[in-house]
Amino acid sequence: MILFPAIDLKDGQCVRLKKGLMAQATVFNDDPAAQAREFKSQGFQWLHCVDLNGAFDGRSVNADAIKAIRAAIDLPIQLGGGIRDMAAVEGWLAAGITRVILGTAALTNPDFVKQAARAFPGKIVVGSDAKGGKIATQGWADISDLTPVDLAKRFEDAGVAAILFTDIDGDGLLGGVNVTATAALARALTIPVIASGGVGSNADIEALVAANEPGIKGVVVGRALYDGRIDIPAALAL
Repeated sequence: MILFPAIDLKDGQCVRLKKGLMAQATVFNDDPAAQAREFKSQGFQWLHCVDLNGAFDGRSVNADAIKAIRAAIDLPIQLGGGIRDMAAVEGWLAAGITRVILGTAALTNPDFVKQAARAFPGKIVVGSDAKGGKIATQGWADISDLTPVDLAKRFEDAGVAAILFTDIDGDGLLGGVNVTATAALARALTIPVIASGGVGSNADIEALVAANEPGIKGVVVGRALYDGRIDIPAALAL
């Protein structure tokens, strides 16, 4: 299981939100590239990055910060937020981003997501962001009638690298990852699942490991890292 440290970008700064609300943003670092270097020095093997402004605007807004992060480290990076068409996918992959996350587009334009996954095998991650058990899009502002399983099933056999499952209700609150929902999603799919939202301590990572669900391939950790709540060497050892 991969531990993904998260850099969420708002107005060029590293922030964390609570329940996905832009008004509930806490700035943790105004130098995203320096933050990326710190994560690498701590032993992480991947980086998870989200353009929060882009998620709301439907286009990349923090491109300069993302490119600075890419130039600062040689770790693989998965990037989401505002990537809604093939030109954006191709542009970020050409810029050295390892995998792109398609969230809103997975609901509004699934054919495009399948096309991208087939054109770039192993390079596309589908974002499955749930609020109250239903998929949320447009920077988590709009709630659909679709469940995470319903959404993910659309992309079985399309060649996507993973489903990134975020429990919005717990995101940024440090109250614990939704192990039950994550494991249920992983059992329902052949696509690997990455957990996100609510990790507050090493115990939450231990709980995911203890679920013993082979389909859970990673977990994104954000606020708990910035707050110093994670014993990083112990977490990586898990």
